[in-house]
Amino acid sequence: MSTSAPASVQGQQLASLILSEAANARLGTGGRLPTERQLAERFGVTRSVVRHALSLLQADGLISREVGRGTFLRTLVDPIGGGASASALNDVAPADVMAVRALLEPPAMSLVAIRATARDFDAMETHLVAYDAAETFEDVEASDLELHRCLIAASHNPLLVRLYAAAEAARGGQLWGDLKRRADSPERRELYSREHRRLVAALRARDGAGAVVAMREHLDNVRANLLEGV
Repeated sequence: MSTSAPASVQGQQLASLILSEAANARLGTGGRLPTERQLAERFGVTRSVVRHALSLLQADGLISREVGRGTFLRTLVDPIGGGASASALNDVAPADVMAVRALLEPPAMSLVAIRATARDFDAMETHLVAYDAAETFEDVEASDLELHRCLIAASHNPLLVRLYAAAEAARGGQLWGDLKRRADSPERRELYSREHRRLVAALRARDGAGAVVAMREHLDNVRANLLEGV
């Protein structure tokens, strides 16, 4: 598989290849997929591309990724109950994506502050560390996506998780990726890292109101940076 194509295109192509190989291997629901390293070696791509492909599959509800256990096939989940999938949401305008995220994510933090478990907080810390250690744009974006997904999952509300999956799927679009790449800078990465840690600290303190404010301010900054000049 060529590595000269844009990362978003590579990710979409690799996602299809991963599913095809899983089908050929007759993996059923709950079957374990190869590791990121094995997939990267198998298809001749970077681990950043593998992470992006797996993120697309997870947004479509086709796999689950469990910290410390691996990546598993799961039954297809329609995130909004109307047949929409990540591929069908790729052309949603980034402003619309951010509007929906602003409706869902800040209020959800009050629920996360109550329901998050020690295992959830361990997973959040893992994603915080991965975000800070990321060097490429693809790694930063994948780590950010995983952290926000982890935060919503910590609500332990299946309906909220499915609703959020639709907004998350729209992040796989070319327009979103182009704008996010253009808005990327070391200074903004550092800002977002501080905001992420402030948010998680509020959740650890079971400060729901503080976590709501932290998430709202973070998304306001992301939206302003993403859409400036548009």
